[in-house]
Amino acid sequence: MAFLNALPGAVAEGLIWGLMAIGVYISYKILDIADLSVDGSICTGMCVCAVLIAGGMPAWLSMIIAFLAGALAGTLTGLLHAALKIPAILAGILTQLILYSVNLTILGGRSLIQISARDYSLILNMSNNPLAIVAACVIIAAAIIILWLFFYTEVGLTLKSTGDNPDMSRAQGVNVNRNKVIGLAISNGIVALAGSLLAQYKGSANINEGRGAIVIGLAAIYIGLSVSMKIKPNFVVSLIGVIGGGIVYYIIYNFVILLGLKTDYLKMLSAIIVAAFLAVPYLKGELFKKKNSVPMIVRSTEEKDNGGDSNA
Repeated sequence: MAFLNALPGAVAEGLIWGLMAIGVYISYKILDIADLSVDGSICTGMCVCAVLIAGGMPAWLSMIIAFLAGALAGTLTGLLHAALKIPAILAGILTQLILYSVNLTILGGRSLIQISARDYSLILNMSNNPLAIVAACVIIAAAIIILWLFFYTEVGLTLKSTGDNPDMSRAQGVNVNRNKVIGLAISNGIVALAGSLLAQYKGSANINEGRGAIVIGLAAIYIGLSVSMKIKPNFVVSLIGVIGGGIVYYIIYNFVILLGLKTDYLKMLSAIIVAAFLAVPYLKGELFKKKNSVPMIVRSTEEKDNGGDSNA
């Protein structure tokens, strides 16, 4: 009964983290870049949105500015990587460290700022989970449509080619470095947008909220793609699958909490889920090889036996 009561909240929060995972999908799957700056940019989105709403700005406008702030953070990572030739992982870590100080400054030196639904007009909040689910679905649908339209433009197609084969793209006259910067800006902008929704849903922005976000994003991606790629492997279905992965992840997350797992182990649980979904394709491949190798061994043994009989 407790699990069923917690289910709407898990779905609502899973939708928000699913949107965040779409941002990770763009950098990790499309650009083939492991971008660790998302741990900082999701917190940037939360902090910017919360501070602006607390200052009297409408929630929808605060979300747009949060998206732009995240895009700026992604641009910094892109420039560190593409212009200064710093490895992508290290560039993301450097941006993440910079953003911690930036986020602290945005919050005015405080570690937490609250935006209660009783005091401010918010688009979604945990006090009304059904409405939060509807609002999140509308925003996610709009984001997926915009991304679908963008990635079938000339710029969007060159972004895909940059991730698939940067050398070939460069040979065709594509500005690979520019595409990396654009892709990382879009990725982190979406992550920050998810952060702005998360701040409204929780009614607060915490300086430490983004820690481990990349792991949750990867978990949502691999959970979602393991199902969506079997249905119809295209761009839109993959994005919908990632959203579904975020929901499944948070349902599992809440179920484990209800079982009594200490909160100290929740980050470890996230890592185990990601490791499991990363390992499953490899283990299935190895099992398939073993199943196929057994008949081959049997056939070769039979051929030797038959050959021996014919010589006799």
